[in-house]
Amino acid sequence: MAFSNKNFPTLKNDRLIRAALGKEVDKVPVWVMRQAGRYLPEFQAVRAQHDFFTVCQTPELACEVTLQPLRRYEHLDASIIFSDILVIPQALGMTVEMHPGLGPVFPKPLQDPSELDELKENGAISRLDYVGKAITLTRHRLEGKVPLIGFTGAPFTLMGYMVEGGGSKTMSKTKEWLEKYPKDVHRLLSLLTKVIIDYLVMQVESGAQLLQVFESSADHLTREQFIEVSSPYLKDIRNGVQKKLEEKKLEQVPMTIFAKGGGHSLDVQAKLGYETIGLDWTVDPIEARKIVGTNITLQGNLDPQDLYKTPEEIRRLTIDMVKKFGKHRYIANLGHGITPQTPLESMTAFTEAVHEAI
Repeated sequence: MAFSNKNFPTLKNDRLIRAALGKEVDKVPVWVMRQAGRYLPEFQAVRAQHDFFTVCQTPELACEVTLQPLRRYEHLDASIIFSDILVIPQALGMTVEMHPGLGPVFPKPLQDPSELDELKENGAISRLDYVGKAITLTRHRLEGKVPLIGFTGAPFTLMGYMVEGGGSKTMSKTKEWLEKYPKDVHRLLSLLTKVIIDYLVMQVESGAQLLQVFESSADHLTREQFIEVSSPYLKDIRNGVQKKLEEKKLEQVPMTIFAKGGGHSLDVQAKLGYETIGLDWTVDPIEARKIVGTNITLQGNLDPQDLYKTPEEIRRLTIDMVKKFGKHRYIANLGHGITPQTPLESMTAFTEAVHEAI
């Protein structure tokens, strides 16, 4: 049995895992992207004393902020380890700083393909061992209350940050790379894919019970580009994780792909082997179900901005959403991360309404 060497507490609430595997559930499971985050005053208190990446890199702190939303919201059916997708570029030797009001900044982004040779692939996973330690600690501290999700950024999304030097509304430098240096783009995406596979397997070895891959920049890709620079690598990640878990005699864990803005490619995503497809708020649940069929779980997809409405309105919108998705093969979530100014009672209204809806 996987994890036996860790002696983890028995899982008491397995709704999330059951929904991901297509099994019957008593209630629709619910969790929220960025549920451990800036909308919580207790998270702000930790951040007032510690830099963002210090929290990520200190297992005790990462564990504490992971658990914060579960103490406040009894209806949450999952925890997600507090970390960041950009820990991978850091582990490859790039500097990433979190600037207030700006978000992540790379003081020295990749200027041209000659710099790919400077990326330090060897030892990258050992430089990420703090994530594994945080996962193991959190699994114990959760006491089996809910499952723990591990995650990673997808190769194209990570490449975008590494080339742009931070978040970008246009991705103009990345698009220039796609045009000018197609071979080097695939070389970089392949390198990232290898590291991501090992990183996710390490998370499972450490205690992660479900894995989510964030292709957060899919909205910058056409369907054709998605098929060229995103989906082949997403498929390699799914197959690679499965194969390595088999080799290590570890239990397989369900995996979710969330391609924000990837509504144009749901049929492609349905063929990648992931148990769950996350939908952003622009996708109609009924249409999505028609496209992906009945053997894949859907996750999502309330607009995060809806959480600024009254609790009554949130409840109505949430119940309406859950009914569209139905109870089978469905995990309720937002269509992207919860935003920093969200009122605390909105999360209560949202999570309660999910459990009451069907």
